[in-house]
Amino acid sequence: MSLNLGLILRASAHAHPERTALVLGDHSLSYGQLHAYVQGFAGGLRDLGVRQGQHVALLLPNVPHFSIAYFGTHYAGGAVVPLNVLLTAEEIAYHLSDSDAVALVAWEGFLPQAQEAFARVAGCTSLIVAKSDPRDMSAPEGAHNMTAMIAGSKPARVLPATMPDDTAVILYTSGTTGRPKGAQLTHFNMFYNAQYVRDDLLALGPDTTALTVLPLFHSFGQTVMHNAVLLGGGKIVLQPRFEVEAALGLMQAHKVSLFAGVPTMYFAVLNHPKADSYDLSSLERCVSGGAAMPVEVMNAFDRKYDVNILEGYGLSETSPVASFNRLDRPKKPGSIGLPIWGVEFQIVDAEGAVIEASGTPGEICIRGHNVMKGYYNRPEATQAAIVDGWFYTGDIATRDDDGFYAIVDRKKDMVIRGGYNVYPREIEEVLYGHPAIGEAAVLGIPDEKFGEEVKAVVALKPGQSTTAGELIAYCKERLAAYKYPRVVDIIDALPKGPTGKILKRELRQSS
Repeated sequence: MSLNLGLILRASAHAHPERTALVLGDHSLSYGQLHAYVQGFAGGLRDLGVRQGQHVALLLPNVPHFSIAYFGTHYAGGAVVPLNVLLTAEEIAYHLSDSDAVALVAWEGFLPQAQEAFARVAGCTSLIVAKSDPRDMSAPEGAHNMTAMIAGSKPARVLPATMPDDTAVILYTSGTTGRPKGAQLTHFNMFYNAQYVRDDLLALGPDTTALTVLPLFHSFGQTVMHNAVLLGGGKIVLQPRFEVEAALGLMQAHKVSLFAGVPTMYFAVLNHPKADSYDLSSLERCVSGGAAMPVEVMNAFDRKYDVNILEGYGLSETSPVASFNRLDRPKKPGSIGLPIWGVEFQIVDAEGAVIEASGTPGEICIRGHNVMKGYYNRPEATQAAIVDGWFYTGDIATRDDDGFYAIVDRKKDMVIRGGYNVYPREIEEVLYGHPAIGEAAVLGIPDEKFGEEVKAVVALKPGQSTTAGELIAYCKERLAAYKYPRVVDIIDALPKGPTGKILKRELRQSS
């Protein structure tokens, strides 16, 4: 038995080739056109020497080129490594090297950092530039133009016979220690997750028009607002960067029926001074994830636009959808709903014993068809995360008498800033690289606009001096824009426990 994620596009292109698949600004692509470009790009990858099972990295925003490169890589039998477009050159180089990517497809606007990263990684042998103007066939020395590749290749007409358990996508995630790890998601993981969203969670079809502003490099946007919509034969209206009034205009102009966002996006729409001048009556389905949705915001949005925002939960390691509130039963605001079909949750205590009692907090463990096959080239991390088939999430939750789950804390100390996951350890390592820093701790603090803001608390080495502004600038040079701390406190010494561990809970209490 074989399965390839490219089947998503192939099936819809065969069923209705003339139907619009993607819209960006004044330009659109039908399913037939998109499918032809995908096959041409796959042929171009093969001309560059990309072989089945190899990895292709994408540094692309929400533009049609993402879909072309994504499915084109699958048509070439490869696995996709989507990269956050906010990464620095140093971070991109790490991801290329760690994933063993043999090619990098980069948007023209990110070319400087892409070129710098590409030059550092010997194993990545092809740099492909995607440009907004299809008439522009140029490329920098040593690089290839994506449009020219498609035009000059022999299209790959046959979808490769990859196996269901072969890796389709490597999504990078991180924990409290170490550098980001690549979660290997299989063709079955990703296909079935998208099929569940299409059929059971949101009932999507050819009449669906989705505003896709969630980044496609992120698991939420990729599965829910890309793969599932295309599998249903719907239309995707792309917005490369969330701007609230532009989003309102797109919803009205295209009669958008499906919108998914992080809570800060709903807050922005709800509170925009010109929101009432736009007609959003076409909205039927709204989805929230990535961070906890404030109940007040959810209720106010539901009332104003006569919708029913469904909130759910998932991780990169779970493809990502793991639990959700449902269309067919009353939702519980503040909860992450019920495990999806075929997926099991259990809550365990600190010793790993299963907690049966309702309302008692413990760590969520997940087992099912959505759980990754493991972290790429990290067997020890995989063994620590997946025990007897159960994936240990690091998130603390409770379960009520109806089986609904609610997140109450995060074991991993992760900060969620505007829907982006920020891992304190990575920032702390940067801070410790500063010559004046003796101790550092990073945590999240409440923020009305972003949900959480990144704060660093540091103590200096004896005889050293610096300022908060200097430290912020230092981090800004070395980290993606959403990661660096906007607030820095310099104190004499950080609070510690008896073992010398820094007590972040005391820092939180004083923030």
